[in-house]
Amino acid sequence: MRRYIPILALSTLLPMKSQAFEVLNSIKPFEMISNELILEGQSTSSLLNANASPHDYALKPSDIKKLRSSELIIWFGHDLESFLEKPLEGNPNVLTVQQIEGLDLREYGEEDGHDHGHEGHNHGSYDPHIWLGPEQTRQVARAISYKLSELDPANKAAYADKLTEFESKLDSTLATIKAELKPITSEGYYVFHDAYGYFERHFGLSNLGHFTVSPERKPGAKTLISIKTTLREQQVKCVFAEPQYTPAVIESVTRGTGTSIGTLDPLGTDIDIQPGSYFTFLQSISGSFTACLAQ
Repeated sequence: MRRYIPILALSTLLPMKSQAFEVLNSIKPFEMISNELILEGQSTSSLLNANASPHDYALKPSDIKKLRSSELIIWFGHDLESFLEKPLEGNPNVLTVQQIEGLDLREYGEEDGHDHGHEGHNHGSYDPHIWLGPEQTRQVARAISYKLSELDPANKAAYADKLTEFESKLDSTLATIKAELKPITSEGYYVFHDAYGYFERHFGLSNLGHFTVSPERKPGAKTLISIKTTLREQQVKCVFAEPQYTPAVIESVTRGTGTSIGTLDPLGTDIDIQPGSYFTFLQSISGSFTACLAQ
């Protein structure tokens, strides 16, 4: 006689399949951070690739689909990805970094005495490059961990363990970078765009100014003349270009000044997303400063 096992009883004999959990980040630097905090079997991705600018990005139908299917969406906020404001309105599964309570945001232009190159710029009030600020990133990681626990309460303890591990690795990475940068903190330099304030403030670097506030805007003639004069008069060690933008303007300004050209990549374009990638990214920024300024 054939025995029939009720469907309900059969289902209890089978292992429960873990539900997919996708964390969608607006840009790669947030993905590097969130990837350190998710659990095995969960996944992260970025809406924009490293060569796309969040300042003038237009959403595609495939992007809308990703926004609707992701369990958690992480973005900076109005001052960086304004194109996401309407699509994310009313979505409870969103972490807006700009609105994290107590986040120490840097206002543009608050470091008096720098040449800010403000020639018709159009940007938000706050510097969105918080992933370059070690303590800001710590605050962001805590907020992400809390949000993950809120959306997936069954794994709250596991998320807490991941956060503890992240903060421990962050502390050891910062100690290494501090020792590496210590000999060059007094060396003056210029950067292509005003993206490194959080990092520079944390490690006490000597930024003399930048070519532009927003990389989409070419620096004006007055700014370029002023920078070239400074390079000649102060014997500035380095000017840093960025891989996403043509360095022609930097080459023309540094020509005949004796100033070296280095490269800083604020988005970690060539860094693969894998365990430890955020710390590799921080060390790559430190290494770029050292390579040019320690000459």
